This record gives sequence, C-alpha cells and structure tokens, in this order.
Amino acid sequence: MPDTQIKICGLSTPETIDAAVQAGATHIGLMHFKPSSRHVSLATAARLRERIPDSVKAVLVTVNMEPKPTAEILQAVQPDVLQLHGDETPDWLALLKDKIKIEVWKAVGIKDRASLERAGKYAGVAHMMLYDAAAGSLPGGSGLALDWRLLMGHKHVLPWGLAGGLNASNVGNAIRYTGAKLVDTSSGVESAPGKKDPARIAAFCEAVRAATRTAAN
Repeated sequence: MPDTQIKICGLSTPETIDAAVQAGATHIGLMHFKPSSRHVSLATAARLRERIPDSVKAVLVTVNMEPKPTAEILQAVQPDVLQLHGDETPDWLALLKDKIKIEVWKAVGIKDRASLERAGKYAGVAHMMLYDAAAGSLPGGSGLALDWRLLMGHKHVLPWGLAGGLNASNVGNAIRYTGAKLVDTSSGVESAPGKKDPARIAAFCEAVRAATRTAAN
C-alpha cells in the first residue's frame, strides 16, 4: 500500500516549515487569507516557499480571490498546488486549470451526503478534492471534525484528500475508515490558534505512517 500523503497546512515560520519537512510531510500549506490566524502576506509566502525543498510540494491556499491578485500571488510564490477554499465555481476552476500549469485543488465543506454529491460538480476541473468539515465563521482550520461515515461507500469522481479536525489521536482511524490517500491538518498540530507545535507535527506524521503500515499488513 502506498504511503498516505501528509499535508501540514497554515505554516507561517521557517522553524515550522523545517519541522514539517523533517517529520515527513509531503505537502506544506501556506494560507493567504487575511481573516485567518494563519495568514501570511505575499512577501512572507514567497520567502517561506523558498525554504520548502523540491521533494515536498508547496500548496498555496486562497479564499475567493479575484483573478488579478490570484495571478500576482501565483507569480510571486510559484507554488506546486493552488488550493481554493471558498465559494469558487467550477467555471472559475476550469479557467484556472486552463491557464496555469500547476495542480488545482478544491476544498469543500461536507455536512451530509447531499453536499458530498454536490461536490461532484468539480469533476474535470479540479485535480483533487479536499473534503473538510462544513465551514463555520471561517473556511477550514476550525478543528471541526468531518463525519467520516459520509465517505464510506461513496463513489468518488476524482482524487480526494481528507481534512477536518484531524490530529495524531484520530488520524489513524480516519485513514482506516475512509481509505484516504492524503490527510490534511492545521489546528490539529497547534498549541494555540495559528501557533504550530513541532512535536505535534512529528506525532501526526508518525501516526499517519503507523496507520499506513497497519493497513498494509
């Protein structure tokens, strides 16, 4: 069984970038969204991106950005992946996918099977779906857990990853219940909102690897 990919999202310092790389993260998320406690400016995102080695994918996370600022930050940061975490439409994703030569992911809040079915409208325009808990006051990073039972038996129409309240204590069960090939955490590796904890990052990554080893046996 291939190793489950690990995305640590909302990193904002060189030290936590290094901690995630050392722990074995496959993806590092940089959040550019001012209302978030994990927001990094365009200049900071560009500097942090330079610290991410080629072996790890840099994911730029934006929310409902207009075309011009989207183009500006993509040019400045040069991410491997653009993750859209707002109300972006399939038409907007189709345009992006046609214009930029990097992966485009769409995060969708899932609260019931109907919302899971509606997420299928992004088939063909997103490279990956990221299933998150339904948004509260802010999209993502809330620590709210997604009900994994909603994904059991669902016929996915494109590659997908799992987010929503994941931490070292529950990510193993999440992988075993859903078969997720990528897991994403932000608040689950924090000591306070926006403050990533290197020890929690390491514990999360080890819990993912342990679950993958168990599934392979």
